Amino acid sequence: MGFWSGRKVLVTGGAGFLGKAVTDRLGKFDCEEILIPRSAEFDLREDYAVKRLYNRFRPDLVIHLAAVVGGIGANQLHPGSYFYDNLMMGVHLLEHARRTGVEKFVGIGTICSYPKFTPVPFNEDSLWDGYPEETNAPYGLAKKMLLVQSQAYRQEYGYNSIHLLPVNLYGPGDNFDPETSHVIPALIRKFHRAKQKGLNTVEVWGDGTATREFLYVDDAARGISLASEYYNESDPINLGSGQEISIRDLAELIRDLMGYTGDIIFDHSKPNGQPRRQLDVTRARDRFGFKAEISFEEGLRSTIGWYLEHQ
Repeated sequence: MGFWSGRKVLVTGGAGFLGKAVTDRLGKFDCEEILIPRSAEFDLREDYAVKRLYNRFRPDLVIHLAAVVGGIGANQLHPGSYFYDNLMMGVHLLEHARRTGVEKFVGIGTICSYPKFTPVPFNEDSLWDGYPEETNAPYGLAKKMLLVQSQAYRQEYGYNSIHLLPVNLYGPGDNFDPETSHVIPALIRKFHRAKQKGLNTVEVWGDGTATREFLYVDDAARGISLASEYYNESDPINLGSGQEISIRDLAELIRDLMGYTGDIIFDHSKPNGQPRRQLDVTRARDRFGFKAEISFEEGLRSTIGWYLEHQ
C-alpha cells in the first residue's frame, strides 16, 4: 500500500478491456487519483495532445495500455494504421513522460513482437532472433519500438521505464466485435450464434494446429500492478500463464462449455497466424513474484457467462 499511497496514476486505455481491470485493481490501493484520458479529448497520436495531457494531470506514474488492436483479419486489413497509431502513441507518451518528470513509465508491449519461429517456450532473450509473423508484424514491431525507446532512455537519461509483454488476454468485458475480436470472443460469439440459429456447423479460420496461450484479464492486471510496484529494470518481461492449447482443442472446449452439438469446420484457406505461442514465465516470477492464478476453464466459464448476460 505504501508504494501507491498519494500517487497520481495515469492509465492510457483505462476505459478499455484491460484498462478497466487495471483501474479496478488500482482502486483498491491508496492512490491519490487514477486518471483516465479519453480519446475524444486527447488524441495520443498527436504530440501537442500528449503535451497537454501531461501538463493538465501531472501524473507520478504512467501505465500505457492504449493500443489499436485486432485479430488476424483486422491486422491484414489495417497494417499501416496499426503500425502508425501504435508507434506514435508510444513515442509521444514516453518522451513527454521523461520531459515532464513522470517518475515511472510502464509500457505494455505484445506477444506479437516475437519472431514467427521463436523456440517454445518463448524466452525474452529470443525477442530479436527473427521477424514477427507476417499477418501482425506491423503491429508487433510498432509496439516493440516502445521497448527500444525505453531501454535507450534508461541508458542515456537514467529514466525509469519498464516493458511488459502480455500474452493473449481474455475475460469478461472482452471485445466481441466480429470485425476486430480475438480468437476466444470470436469463437464464443460464433457458437452462440450457431446455437441460436440451429446451424449444424461453425467455421474456424486455419487448420486448427496453431497453438496459443491465454491469460485471464484479472491476472494480467495483477501482473501489471506488481511490476509497476516492484520492477525497475530494462529487460522486457513476459506476462502469461505458461500453458499452451491448440486452436482445435480451444474450439472444441468452448463448443462443449456452451453446449453446442454441431460440427467444427476448419477453413484451410485462411491463415493460421503464428504457428505456436507459449511463454517462458520464469522472469516475471523471479523478478516480481507474478504467477497466473485463474485456471483456463474457470476463466472461460466466466467469459462465456458474461457474454450470455450482456450480448
